[in-house]
Amino acid sequence: MTSQPASDGLFEQFRRAEMLIARSRPLDALQALGPVLESQPNDVSVQLLAGRAYLNSAQLHRAEEAFARVLDLDPSDHYARFALGKALHRQGRLAEAQAQLKMAAAMDPRPEYQEALGEVLARIAVEGAEPA
Repeated sequence: MTSQPASDGLFEQFRRAEMLIARSRPLDALQALGPVLESQPNDVSVQLLAGRAYLNSAQLHRAEEAFARVLDLDPSDHYARFALGKALHRQGRLAEAQAQLKMAAAMDPRPEYQEALGEVLARIAVEGAEPA
């Protein structure tokens, strides 16, 4: 929660949601994050946390929306591109996933970004789809 000041209660809810995601409890995290999302819909860190919780709970369309919102707010967020690529990959939207993962890897060549891009490229090769 960086772009707007928040009340202590919202900050505590945000921290609780972070802790719940770290403990692999994404549905509980989303419940804790609800008031924060409602109050701070344009906060990049809130949208990122929501996106992670959605992705970890297989709510792929909601994850896609959250990460796309982050990119609307901050197009240079390489993690949001990576996570959006993962959400698209899990939906079978390989060309779109490849495009996002390629950008993420170009912005920041972290091994996990490279690995995710490689997985998409391998799946494209196996399925005989055209890469982007």
